[in-house]
Amino acid sequence: MSVTQSRSFSLRKNTHRTYGKLAIQAQTLSILMTLSTHLHPATVHFPIAFLFTASLTGLLYLYWQPQPTLVVLTWWGMRLGWLGTWLAVLSGLWAQGDLPTQAPYRSLLNWHISTGLALLVVYGLPLYQQWLYGSKRRQKARQPQNQIAGELLDNPQARLWLSACFLVGIGLLLASGWNGGRLVFDWGVHVMTK
Repeated sequence: MSVTQSRSFSLRKNTHRTYGKLAIQAQTLSILMTLSTHLHPATVHFPIAFLFTASLTGLLYLYWQPQPTLVVLTWWGMRLGWLGTWLAVLSGLWAQGDLPTQAPYRSLLNWHISTGLALLVVYGLPLYQQWLYGSKRRQKARQPQNQIAGELLDNPQARLWLSACFLVGIGLLLASGWNGGRLVFDWGVHVMTK
């Protein structure tokens, strides 16, 4: 084999490797984009169920019967729902990255995104306050002043703002779910057609 033939063979071999790598990268990107469009619809239902249940049980505890079961359902449902909301928001932001910027449904999509982000704030506030309220240092600080120790839901000073968070949270859940449904069923966003 001559030097010229060797160089030609070497160039073809490297070109084949480059095109092979590009094909693998394109295939990987295609799989990731398909995953992004399927991940958001798969993750939104659990946060809705958990946060709605947490809000209802929290309101039942505050205004009906303060039972320990309702405390567990309120805080654990809120924790799981809040973490699930993070996953739903992140997967939704990822999935909307390949949508056209001038689409006619863009304002509805922006409102859907805004309600998802607002859910993180509205449910994050009671979770953070419960974490602070339950810390040992805060409990010790409340004991000499004869304040209620233990559960944030039992604190009369927190009753009003907790009720507001639960009710606003339910409203945001309904708005976000409704708008997500409109994006899919009215506009066909990320719906595969045959």
